[in-house]
Amino acid sequence: MSHSKRRKENQWKIRKQTQQPHGKIKSLAAYSDEYDAQQSSR
Repeated sequence: MSHSKRRKENQWKIRKQTQQPHGKIKSLAAYSDEYDAQQSSR
């Protein structure tokens, strides 16, 4: 295995391990409820 290939694989591994999770995706109904709550409080 060449040095550059090892480096590329290591960088790929690091990127995969340090991903930022996006959290749970809300449903459209949950978004609309939040939006309605914000609009009514203004």
